[in-house]
Amino acid sequence: MIKKRDIGFPPREAIVAFIRANPGKVGTKDIAREFGLKNADRAALKELLRELVADGTVKKSGRKKIVEPATLPATLVADITGRDSDGELIAKPAEWDEAEQSEPPRIRIYASRLAKPGATAGVGDRALLRVEPIDDADGVAYRGRVLKVIDQARNRVLGIFKSNPNGGGRLIPVDKKQAGRELSIAPGDTRDAKDGDLISVDLLRGRGYGLPAGRVKERYGSVATEKAISLIAIHAHEIPMDFSAAAVAEAEAAQPANLKGREDWRELPLVTIDPPDAKDHDDAVHAEPDPDPNNAGGFILHVAIADVAYYVRPGSALDRDALIRGNSVYFPDRVVPMLPERISNNLCSLVPGEPRGALAVRMVLGADGRKRSHSFHRVLMRSAAKLSYAQAQAAIDGKPDDITGPLLEPILKPLYAAYEVAKRGRDARDPLDLDLPERKILLKPDGTVDRVVVPERLDAHRLIEEFMILANVAAAEALEKKALPLIYRVHDEPTVEKVHALQDFLKTLDVPFAKSGALRPSLFNRVLTLVAGQDYEKLVNEVVLRSQAQAEYSSENYGHFGLNLRRYAHFTSPIRRYADLVVHRGLLRALGLGDGALPDSETPDHLAEVAAQISVTERRAMKAERETADRLIAHHLADRVGASFQGRISGVTRAGLFIKLDDTGADGLVPIRTLGTEYFDYDETRHALIGQRSGAMHRLGDVVDVRLVEAQPVAGALRFELLTQADVLVSRHPRGAGPRRKNTVGTNAKATHKAAKRGKSEARTKHKEKSRKKSQKAGAKRKPGTSKKGQSWTP
Repeated sequence: MIKKRDIGFPPREAIVAFIRANPGKVGTKDIAREFGLKNADRAALKELLRELVADGTVKKSGRKKIVEPATLPATLVADITGRDSDGELIAKPAEWDEAEQSEPPRIRIYASRLAKPGATAGVGDRALLRVEPIDDADGVAYRGRVLKVIDQARNRVLGIFKSNPNGGGRLIPVDKKQAGRELSIAPGDTRDAKDGDLISVDLLRGRGYGLPAGRVKERYGSVATEKAISLIAIHAHEIPMDFSAAAVAEAEAAQPANLKGREDWRELPLVTIDPPDAKDHDDAVHAEPDPDPNNAGGFILHVAIADVAYYVRPGSALDRDALIRGNSVYFPDRVVPMLPERISNNLCSLVPGEPRGALAVRMVLGADGRKRSHSFHRVLMRSAAKLSYAQAQAAIDGKPDDITGPLLEPILKPLYAAYEVAKRGRDARDPLDLDLPERKILLKPDGTVDRVVVPERLDAHRLIEEFMILANVAAAEALEKKALPLIYRVHDEPTVEKVHALQDFLKTLDVPFAKSGALRPSLFNRVLTLVAGQDYEKLVNEVVLRSQAQAEYSSENYGHFGLNLRRYAHFTSPIRRYADLVVHRGLLRALGLGDGALPDSETPDHLAEVAAQISVTERRAMKAERETADRLIAHHLADRVGASFQGRISGVTRAGLFIKLDDTGADGLVPIRTLGTEYFDYDETRHALIGQRSGAMHRLGDVVDVRLVEAQPVAGALRFELLTQADVLVSRHPRGAGPRRKNTVGTNAKATHKAAKRGKSEARTKHKEKSRKKSQKAGAKRKPGTSKKGQSWTP
């Protein structure tokens, strides 16, 4: 390759050729290094790359790399969708937004002669692949090798068995998308299933009439009560509940850590601060003013994390089980842990007064809140106290109890003082600051819903959160310094398309969003500050959240946009996250801290596979937790059909409006067919449904009253009827223009039905004539290149 230092600034074609020759591996710095560009040339290079992105020659990938369009990472999760004419398997990326990225590239699966157990895939499976680009005349862009089958094809339906008086029964599907599509089970096909049992059913060949038929394949036990309702999500998502016998044996044989190979920190008064119902306590903190006169106003901060790597060694049965799980899963009624309780709730729980092994970091904070230095230590510690967030906060607010009273001056006040200093660094960093409170479901002893609360956000929460972020950054920096492979926690910046969509939306509210230069969280924070206290504050927070990418795990670092950090790794929860365990092992190896370290044979390619796998299990857990909450709330509301509730429009789609209720946080659908007698258009820019005739607009974030029409507890589905009158647009503006509104008119189904029954034929005739003249007038004035709605289009 000819360098710039030889011929000057490289031509456009040379840069594109370099990107094409190194798929998925080229960033701005790599291009500058390849062509020997100096700092003075960086602006011109960035401008050229922007032009290449704008005209579609290249695009930015999720790893801050410049790639050709449709370029895939070397390791990814894909769905096996079918076979080609030669019978070879064809796959497509599992996560692919066709609206933003056009049609997904096809991947031809080739069979390895040395395929490992669990690496043989079939149509319908989801698998972890290693892919590489190919030049194929059939339009297949990649070939891939199966590393692991993550999810088998589902030829079965999961549901609840409802018995019939005359034998046999029906299956009530648990999948919300299949709600109402029952299956018939003949008397000889029930496998002795009882009423209320969770079962899986094989579909039988259709008869052409009546309900589809199925045969019970497996029984999982009764979920007739809400107390067992989380079992539905556990089995639906195939979340492992039982540990292998070998893993249990290893856990039972494990012995408490001792001082061998450790520093003695037992006299350091570390404390744990957690939710009141926490089962495991894997992080403890301590702070004190820095005595160094050169760091006046600074603090020394200690964060100690349970030494899980001491007990869970690479390649062990415990390690294999933990990787399959990827993370713990938290339901309102139970926890499905990543590790057996002997490890998570005993040997690695930092309970007060008991010596526990820990991997700790000592950090020095300057008075400006920035971390000046850090060091990692393998220690034996002893927690001085176990506190809840509310308990610690009450002590600081002047209401100490018997436990926090003696801790207030020597421990709690220094912790809060250190937090005040750390806040300065956080404020200077200016991470994304969304205000989206989380709800928590509280259960009665019988497992039914007692109430749904929004826990108060306290400084105690923020203190622990900020200290954990500092520790996570220190871990990533320590491993990068030693040039060791690791798993990063990464969060990409929003795509250009989503930023433009957000700009268009904010224009409809007359909220400025002037992007100039690099995209930073502060840009979004300015918007959130502008709308604070406005009626549409929650709406804007929700739309800004939807514009963001999803955080994930990766063996390549492309930073954490939301936290505004260049490098970030999860270190602080190895009891419940496999990624943190990998980081602990890396630190042990990098710093020579003893047994349980990352093997010397570990490679970035293998960690890329692990990162892809645990990103999938994380999303599986999130989906299972969300579905369980939906089912519990649907059970809770099942006897209130016909009641009215207040809520907000939380989603707008072509199918209708999703409503989130204020008191419970329950989500349900108002089908578009029930909104009125006219057709409604989906306006993506405004996040709204707008009536074609009346201009009635239902918009994301609107406060509405609804009536509960139907509740399906098994599927967790609710259906509502809209009671609130819709705002009406005075005129239809071009896309991006702000709407003007006038007095509201009713558009719910009940109101329109009554209007239709009045039989005022003269009024209807006048309305039709007025509409016809209006349409003719609008058609005469319409300019070429615009639709009848005034929106531009391309001929």
